[in-house]
Amino acid sequence: MATSDPVYLRVVEDIRRQINDGTLPPGAPIPSRAQLTRKYQVGETAARHALRALAGEGLIIGRVGSGHYVRERPDLLPLHRWRFLEHPAPFAADLQAQGRRVTWDWHSEPAEAGAQIGPRLRLPETAMVTRTHFVFRGDGKPLQLATSYEPVELAMHAAASGTPDADRRGLLARMSSHGVKVTEIVESVHTRVPRPAESDALDLPAGVHVLHVERTHWAGDRPVETSDIVVPGDRFQVVYNLPV
Repeated sequence: MATSDPVYLRVVEDIRRQINDGTLPPGAPIPSRAQLTRKYQVGETAARHALRALAGEGLIIGRVGSGHYVRERPDLLPLHRWRFLEHPAPFAADLQAQGRRVTWDWHSEPAEAGAQIGPRLRLPETAMVTRTHFVFRGDGKPLQLATSYEPVELAMHAAASGTPDADRRGLLARMSSHGVKVTEIVESVHTRVPRPAESDALDLPAGVHVLHVERTHWAGDRPVETSDIVVPGDRFQVVYNLPV
């Protein structure tokens, strides 16, 4: 954080240590700016910077008219990547197996492959694909965003959201109906700062990163579907089964 008053880092480091070692447990109040200035012998600006930095790290959360508190840290849910490949919504099936009530919204639309998706599907940038957006919720809370891209000739038959005739089969079954046998699924996972729209859609506190899974289904040497899957980094851990 750019500031001419680096003394604020001393405050940040001490409060961060207390949160990490449990001295300040989840839900505990954080001293106010006035209290920080007295306790650490720093100025008002340093106290303000310290609170902003701690909130930016996702360690504390502000409540209007009440001050700052240590943020609750939920237990990480396992996100199994290979348990429900044949299910129309593997993420939903995984959470349902864990006893969660899962709902999701989706809609499809035609789009150009563009500079990002074209190379992933080995298509020209101007080629048309079917883009499908999903929002998954567990017990009413948004938990996953996903955007899937398929060549138009292989995509879901219904492009309107929620239509009764929408092809609800799993991707493997749909591809098989086109005579396409998926032979490999490749995923890469990285963490990143969420985009503003993702923060809003997933209701993310400040400072929380997301896990971004880039997934591509291959039929031999041909990519037949690619997706960007985004989940909150403070709620999930990605689990892979590797048969030996």
